[in-house]
Amino acid sequence: MVRKLAISALILLAAGGCSRTGEITDGGITALRSACPRVGVPAGTGDVTQFNPPSSREASAIDVTATLTNVTSTCDEAGEQIVTTINFEVLGSRRDAGAARDVSLPYFVTVVRGGTAVIAKSINRVTLHFEAGQTRASTKGQATTRVDHAAATLPEDVRRRLTEKRKAGEEAAAMDPLADPAVRQAVLSATFEALVGFQLTEDQLKYNMTR
Repeated sequence: MVRKLAISALILLAAGGCSRTGEITDGGITALRSACPRVGVPAGTGDVTQFNPPSSREASAIDVTATLTNVTSTCDEAGEQIVTTINFEVLGSRRDAGAARDVSLPYFVTVVRGGTAVIAKSINRVTLHFEAGQTRASTKGQATTRVDHAAATLPEDVRRRLTEKRKAGEEAAAMDPLADPAVRQAVLSATFEALVGFQLTEDQLKYNMTR
């Protein structure tokens, strides 16, 4: 469910001196690393389809569909805990433009460490309100995650190895510090994601992944 992050995307190193993000310096290319988690929607969980009758998978039996979209976030990393607030929109449609109707949909927010380890998860609900005679509806949702600042901070010795300047021609310049399993694991351990998506049944997830 949760995609495994590529190590190249994880290593956003702390810039030193007056270097700017993406600037080429004598020691290489600098980049900024934020302690804030990456925010996203896991594959297959951004859509939900409800059928009537529930056992059918025919297109004519599709009752309600919804999409989780327009995901944005704000992050406060000033304190001992990094607080991320995730905002999103749910766009829904129904087959029949009948009487007014409310459809409640469960969604999850989870914190993932190192690309694979789920360390926290909560489930909430959003409600789509279809007005009488209307087939479309929308609503907004919000979720909050918290991560210990210390856990998202690289150890000083690892940070030094990743940010030290390397001169062309020197043996050290040809050695990738991420080739060291200890460095690689330290970076993974300090990298977090905050993920949001619909809380699907096994059948709903299978439908999303195979349709």
